[in-house]
Amino acid sequence: MERVISVIPNHKLHLHTTHSWEFMDFSPGKIRPQEEGNIVIGFLDSGIWPESESFNDEGMSPPPAKWKGKCHNITCNNKIIGARYYNSEGLYPTTEFKSPRDAIGHGTHTSSTAAGREVDGASFLGLAKGTATGGVPNARIAVYKVCWDMLGCSNADILAAFDDAIADGVDILSMSLGSDDPQPFFDDALAIGAFHAMKRGVLSSASAGNSGPSPATASNLAPWMLTVAASSMDRKFISQVVLGNGEIYPGIAVNSFKLNGTSFPLVWAGDVANYSGGNGLLNAKNCLPGSLNSNKIAGKIVLCNSVLGDYTGVVMANGLGAIVSFPIPFLIDIALSYPLPATQVKTGDGDAILEYIRTTENPIGTILVGETWKDIMAPYVASFSSRGPNRLNPEILKPDITAPGLDILAAWSPVASPSGSPFDTRKVKFNVISGTSMSCPHASAVAAYVKALHPNWSPAAIKSAIMTTANVMDPRKNDDHEFAYGAGHINPLAVTNPGLVYNASEADYIHFLCKQGYNTSTLKQITGESNASCDGVVPGRAWDLNYPTFGVAVEDGQSVNATFTRTVTNVASTNSTYRVTVQMSSSVNVEVHPKKLSFSTVGEKKTFTVKVSGPKMVEQPIQSGTIVWKDGVHVVRSPLVVYTITTNSMTTSPFRPTERIRFGANSINWNMHF
Repeated sequence: MERVISVIPNHKLHLHTTHSWEFMDFSPGKIRPQEEGNIVIGFLDSGIWPESESFNDEGMSPPPAKWKGKCHNITCNNKIIGARYYNSEGLYPTTEFKSPRDAIGHGTHTSSTAAGREVDGASFLGLAKGTATGGVPNARIAVYKVCWDMLGCSNADILAAFDDAIADGVDILSMSLGSDDPQPFFDDALAIGAFHAMKRGVLSSASAGNSGPSPATASNLAPWMLTVAASSMDRKFISQVVLGNGEIYPGIAVNSFKLNGTSFPLVWAGDVANYSGGNGLLNAKNCLPGSLNSNKIAGKIVLCNSVLGDYTGVVMANGLGAIVSFPIPFLIDIALSYPLPATQVKTGDGDAILEYIRTTENPIGTILVGETWKDIMAPYVASFSSRGPNRLNPEILKPDITAPGLDILAAWSPVASPSGSPFDTRKVKFNVISGTSMSCPHASAVAAYVKALHPNWSPAAIKSAIMTTANVMDPRKNDDHEFAYGAGHINPLAVTNPGLVYNASEADYIHFLCKQGYNTSTLKQITGESNASCDGVVPGRAWDLNYPTFGVAVEDGQSVNATFTRTVTNVASTNSTYRVTVQMSSSVNVEVHPKKLSFSTVGEKKTFTVKVSGPKMVEQPIQSGTIVWKDGVHVVRSPLVVYTITTNSMTTSPFRPTERIRFGANSINWNMHF
């Protein structure tokens, strides 16, 4: 073909870092250590493993003078400067530590992703070997352990942790946790805590959840929070299956087990059910614990047909390894870790392997140790990442941003199983896991980076800078468009110089709540202000909240008719003039007034309106557009989305006072195999 310039072999490349910050072309440590060292990131999570190399304090100065935090039952240093734990029910599983020490690994992973020091030669048992580092390696870490193995994270503990973190003097809060069922803000511990943090100048960064790709599944929906989706980077973990007939099938897995190319007998799990134990074909296909006949699979590799479980059932029946054939195509992007040699193949490849087993007298095969391959499609939103639209406030686009959350290597607790299986006795210092739990600390680190350079910026200004400077995502790779990735992919290189910001204050958010139908009583439950009132505010759409994105939710069969009011603040240079550019579907008309904004001083504010109109919409998919202000140097970009909703599509279930926030709901590990 004329357009083909050359053809070269598809070599496998070995990446030399661990790797998300390099993927974003960001070199941690870009600002002076003393500036970064003034910033404290607080983590509401499962604790921390303080002895990890990622938390060494070599060369670090004492904590900033503003710091008032404490360390309970562990020894802190100049890196980890605060550590508290909360257990209002007084229940401590035998697997846990009665301290901020991390028994699960999750909190260690998230805190090192955001603020871990540089560690050379880090890897997961040889995979992804390179230099591990957080985005702000000189920032301080404060730990608030609110999540416990097997118990989850209680609202009471979360609110207590918020109180302490704010009083201690944190600058950014990172929360890789959330509820599967968003509640009204006055019943949402994270939203309430984040509101109080916002009042004190602290931005809360939170994970969007892992219930994708189903629509309207995003959590942490409050507009004063930064809500983070998960996307890929240009690395994926591949563990190939080699059959006795010479066929090779690539699988996705974080597989450190070496079979040295030796072939072993293959069986299909459906043929080796443990009928004497009361198990039939269905349980056996899923390779559930107790479902397999150990006499028939001992020393063999088993083909399973489910994404359920951690394949402990194969281990319990003395199986040698597992090939997982995904019945759900969209989950094939997740590289999971297993307690035995295992890999996940596409459904079609699984069918071919099953055909080989059934038509061969003595089927054999092997699973190769994992490799890292280049993913040229990156970035795309991970299949598990929760999507919009916003179930509570459809005009507020959620999630806000996307960041790397697929196959992230970071520090780990050595007492925690890397796969989560009780049969996995491996001890690791670093682990590879996926989830919006992993993308959230990337955004938290970027927020800390902005805060270090602009210490007087408000949480809303920092959030605006992150959103309006985001890289554009390719909609051809993301069918859900902005409902998947919000404003786009986080761009650490641009966030400190956004040009203009959409600022918002406590009063703005109170006005927003009043327009959403909150009354004076419920308002006080969120704000804590005795004089907070909604008197005189007429309920209506949230189109005048000074948010960096624009959402038009149109009831099915109604015409498009919305007017937004926005105010931008100049944070760049004097004597600058910005002109607007609008892109939108031809069926929707967008008018911006004025079309030019001129600023003479830094800090000056200008207001503009956006009028959106169009014909009646009937069950149309999201229509994506943009409003972009440019001055020749800065590009201030905001998504504009128009979509249809039905009358009952935005409803939520009643609040249940005993409900816990699910720890692990925002990270994909052994206990989240759907």
